[in-house]
Amino acid sequence: MILTVTLNTALDITYRVRSLTPHASHRVSEVTERPGGKGLNVARVLAALGHEVTVTGFTGGATGRVVQERLAAVPGVADALVPVAGATRRTIAVVDDQTGDTTQLNEPGPTITPLEWSAFQEAYQDLLHGAAAVALCGSLPPGVPVGAYAGLVRTARAAGVPVLLDTSGEPLRRGVAARPDIIKPNADELAELTGSHEPLRATQDARRRGAGAVVASLGSEGLLAATREGRWRATPPAAVPGNPTGAGDSAVAGLLSGLVEHLPWPDRLARATALSTATVRAPVAGEFDRGVYEELLARVTVSGEASAA
Repeated sequence: MILTVTLNTALDITYRVRSLTPHASHRVSEVTERPGGKGLNVARVLAALGHEVTVTGFTGGATGRVVQERLAAVPGVADALVPVAGATRRTIAVVDDQTGDTTQLNEPGPTITPLEWSAFQEAYQDLLHGAAAVALCGSLPPGVPVGAYAGLVRTARAAGVPVLLDTSGEPLRRGVAARPDIIKPNADELAELTGSHEPLRATQDARRRGAGAVVASLGSEGLLAATREGRWRATPPAAVPGNPTGAGDSAVAGLLSGLVEHLPWPDRLARATALSTATVRAPVAGEFDRGVYEELLARVTVSGEASAA
């Protein structure tokens, strides 16, 4: 079982409009709803790849009930969300059909009490006993300590469970110091962490700060990895049009699945890059077509070298 943690779960709502114009009224042509938050997105992709996944985090209110109802319909995903008094947030994406651009509106999430945070930590520790790997994903809701991910990383390491951290800002900085096995920042998050805008130098610096491996998402340019085993760059066959929402989460799913399947790093990076690119091309944000993914996987270029023994 792979465990994904989404402390700030959401109900993702996507509106499609013909053309998004500020200060104007719009007629929505299509509305979709699905369970959201980075770890839930990762779980959905992992399940599509054939892995058994358990999701945990917080859920509350009417929106939380909708999230759990939708999760129950996803094969391969088990719900271990922890109930709270506050209401699960909503995220609103407005897709402009003319340009393909997406405008995102993210609510902050419910305020988590100290008792609720303690209950989650107990549930998390129990879930680790059956986990082959864990992903800690996304933003922190109000009330959760800024060093929360650092503590969760240390708990996973104490349990002998490999841990991937995908967050940003101060939670990432503190989390890296706890020595996660993998971090997966995008270029801006990596620059904020290290102060360097040169990706290769920044990935190496992030490793010195504590990460076992750093896989930087460079958008249409693919992935750059600095690991104990070597350094590699995975490049998609071409820049593709589409909606990048969820592409980074698909990359995390590729890295996690490759980890538990004991794939070598070049194969993990090729899978993550192909999944990410297939997600951009999908008509529904955060989904991917299996045929498109397999076609892209055969065309991803991975270059680099292993470390000397």
